[in-house]
Amino acid sequence: MGHMKSSASLAEWFATPLGAYLLEQERAWLDVVVPDIFGYHALQLGLPSIDLLRESRITHRFTVAPHAPAKVLADGHELPFDSQSIDLVVLPHLLESVENPHEVLREVDRVLRPEGRVLILGFNPWSLFGARRLLAGDAVRNEAPWSGNFVSLVRLKDWLQLLSFEPASGKLGCYLPPVQSLAWQSRFGFMERWGDRWWGVAGGVYMLEAVKRVQGMRLIAPTWSQTRSKERKFAGAVNRNTQGSHLKLIK
Repeated sequence: MGHMKSSASLAEWFATPLGAYLLEQERAWLDVVVPDIFGYHALQLGLPSIDLLRESRITHRFTVAPHAPAKVLADGHELPFDSQSIDLVVLPHLLESVENPHEVLREVDRVLRPEGRVLILGFNPWSLFGARRLLAGDAVRNEAPWSGNFVSLVRLKDWLQLLSFEPASGKLGCYLPPVQSLAWQSRFGFMERWGDRWWGVAGGVYMLEAVKRVQGMRLIAPTWSQTRSKERKFAGAVNRNTQGSHLKLIK
């Protein structure tokens, strides 16, 4: 239950012209979002041959998959990390390649600390990519990425809400038809430029950031901020009491 399938074929697909086009858009989004997430530990679950945490400022970063070249060999539904020990988790097209994606999300919820972030990349079934998968023959549907079970953004948000995750930001991309030819990608470039405006829900992929919220949790200001506040009040009092006079040193 919930075991990851091998992502080797998906990694190979990302080396094709269409896969490289999609990866470029996903990395552009990640390279903007990831640097603003701080902490001590970050995980990338799946696709260990592609570094999607390259812009992260988090010191300890791990790739997790059942096979090499992952740093940690494990399944997504059974992670070898303590509860509430991780600050950031990236799921690059993992939920569509497991038998029970909700089980993986529960495990992500377990290891993430309160206010931790999860970044999810997924194929949108309500897009030309989804149509390509539905209309493909058996031979094609046995190949990545069409062999995956595309999870809709609506369903994903429902799952996240059940686990107390709150969507924070997101983006859709790859509005053009899933063509491998670079020439045809260029001809359909207008669809990419107009996609967000005219086909807002029809991007081939979605990129979603969600925050783990904990009910009843109240953030307490650190001691140093309280100390600095007292110092500012003290400094203001000193300035008022010493205007027009000189401070005398106490020996």
